[in-house]
Amino acid sequence: MDLTFQKSVGEVVATDYRTATIFEKYGIDFCCKGHRSIDEACQTKHIMTEEVMRELKKHFSTDQTECPDYKSWPAGQLIDYIVEKHHKYVEEITPLLKRYLDKLCNVHGPNHPELFAINRLFNESAADLAKHMQKEEMFLFPGIKALGPKTPNPNGTCDISCSRPGMIQMPIRKMMEEHETEGDRFKTIETLSNNYQVPDGGCATYKVAFEMLKEFQNDLHLHIHLENNILFPMALEMEKQMMN
Repeated sequence: MDLTFQKSVGEVVATDYRTATIFEKYGIDFCCKGHRSIDEACQTKHIMTEEVMRELKKHFSTDQTECPDYKSWPAGQLIDYIVEKHHKYVEEITPLLKRYLDKLCNVHGPNHPELFAINRLFNESAADLAKHMQKEEMFLFPGIKALGPKTPNPNGTCDISCSRPGMIQMPIRKMMEEHETEGDRFKTIETLSNNYQVPDGGCATYKVAFEMLKEFQNDLHLHIHLENNILFPMALEMEKQMMN
C-alpha cells in the first residue's frame, strides 16, 4: 500500500489486520479511534511517528503471508461473517466468563477488590453488547444489505429497512458511539487487571478467566474494526451511490 504518516490508522489495519499488533504495541487505538492519522495518533501518545512508520514499512516489505482481504468482500458477505464469527462468539463466551468472574469474586475478592469492579464492568458490557448486536442484526445490517442488489424475500417483497436515502447514517453513528463505550470499558478492565496479569497465588480459574477476558477484548477490537473501518464506510458509499 501507499503508506504515509497521513494515512488513517483504521485504513492501514483494514489493508492488513496483522498491523494491529504494531499499533497495540504502542497503545494506539485502531478500532474506535481508527479515523485518526498515524501522525495524530502518535502525537497523542507522545510517540515518534517515524518509529511506528519504520515498523509498518518493515511489515509491508517483508511479510507476504496471506491475510483475509476483508475490504474486497461484498457488504453482505462481511455482515454474515461478523454475525457468525463475532456475534456468536460474544453470545457463547459471555455466560462462561460471567461464571468464572463470579467465582473469582467469591474466592479472591476479599484480597483483590479490583475483581468486583472488573466483574461489574464486564456485566455492563455484556448487557449492552447483547442489545447492540440485536439492533445491528434486526435493523442496521438488513438496512445495509438492502442498499445493494435487491433480493426478494419469501413473500416476494424486498427488505427496505433503513434503505431510504440518508437513513443509514444515523444508526451507523449510534453504533460507533456504542463501540467507543465498549472500547473504553475494556481499557478500564485492562488497567484494573494489570494487563491481565494473574497475581501471585492466583488459582487456575484466575488464569483462565483473565486469558478469556484478554481474548474477549482482542476479538472485540477486530469486531469493531471490521464495522467501523470497513463495513460502515462501505455502507455509506453504497448509500451515496444509490442517492446519485
